[in-house]
Amino acid sequence: MSDPTDDPQVPAEPTESPVQRALRLKQAAIEAREKPPRGGRFQREQAARIATGKSKPWMSR
Repeated sequence: MSDPTDDPQVPAEPTESPVQRALRLKQAAIEAREKPPRGGRFQREQAARIATGKSKPWMSR
């Protein structure tokens, strides 16, 4: 007759634990966040905001 593994209602893997489900939902929420644009003018503007030498204060005289 029909094999229970062929049933589409039964998941192939064991059901995920509550911790795994929470982690999956958290990662999906993080991925759904708006991300800043990459490269181009935006990056140059961000880099220009840092004054020369401010990123390495130990290098100042």
